[in-house]
Amino acid sequence: MIGIGIIGAGDFGGAHARAIKEVHGLRLVASCRGNNDALAGFTSEHGGRGYTDWRKLLDDKDVDAVLIASPHHLHAEMAIGAAEAGKHIMLEKPMAPTAAACDAINAAVAAGGVKLMVAHLMHFALPCMAARQMLEEGTLGRPLIGSSWIIKLWMEHNRRDWHLRKATGGGMLLTAGIHALDRLVWLMDDDVVSVSAMLGAKFHDQEADDTALLGLRFAGGGLGQVQSIGYRNGATSYAMDLVCEQGTLRIDMDRGTMLGRDAVWTDLPGSFEPNWMHNALVREWTAMGDALANDKPVPVDGAYGRKIIGIIEAAFSSNETRREHEIAGAR
Repeated sequence: MIGIGIIGAGDFGGAHARAIKEVHGLRLVASCRGNNDALAGFTSEHGGRGYTDWRKLLDDKDVDAVLIASPHHLHAEMAIGAAEAGKHIMLEKPMAPTAAACDAINAAVAAGGVKLMVAHLMHFALPCMAARQMLEEGTLGRPLIGSSWIIKLWMEHNRRDWHLRKATGGGMLLTAGIHALDRLVWLMDDDVVSVSAMLGAKFHDQEADDTALLGLRFAGGGLGQVQSIGYRNGATSYAMDLVCEQGTLRIDMDRGTMLGRDAVWTDLPGSFEPNWMHNALVREWTAMGDALANDKPVPVDGAYGRKIIGIIEAAFSSNETRREHEIAGAR
């Protein structure tokens, strides 16, 4: 059995714990949270030992791999510490708030000889997987234009003060909008070479963004746009459109994936599941377990995680300068 430790035993740490329980060959052996009472409740529900210091969890010999689901600005220190301790890492998105921090993580992972998987959940969500399979079959040709959006309540029950500040990696784009960006980049299957963006706090009195609109240019000539909006009151919309050379795809997390051809929309069979997020987490951990047990590459590595953060950094720069910003190193 592969022993898993959770650093960041909060709401989403609990979602991971429930998924881990369903994956053969994995066992939750330890969790970490600073609040003693909350930690006791977590371990009572999910099992394993409890630590209030994440460094102590890394000293636990039964821990083979860790999930890091802590506040964003702590990701780099914790991931580097895990790599130096010889622990494999599942790192929640965003990989880190800056590309430089991502580079430091990747260097530590390489030096430590451990595996790092960045938890970009869209790669394991059934509607997105169905769209990816359709694109790989080739009948639609290349995706040329993509629009991806997540419009949702920002002040959810698990929102914390650090989510509202720039210095701690807060804001809607790094917290939730990154899913819409990742989904678009993954399905376009091309590098982003420049970004134009507008960001701000339009609905809440906070320092970090609750709204972001991004325009993307891809190396192969494609164009994309991303909406990341955390409203005060409304209804959730979480979908995307891809316009390909020979047809269109619409991905809706609440109903599955649809194919558009000859002015008709048809549902892609098997592209919808009611509890998609839990099932995606189970697939994510299944892939991680397979990579560890059979020494395979992880599906979403640190280079990809760093690429997404590079795009977001370019978006922040574009917003500040009010100009399109090129991404260094993009082909």
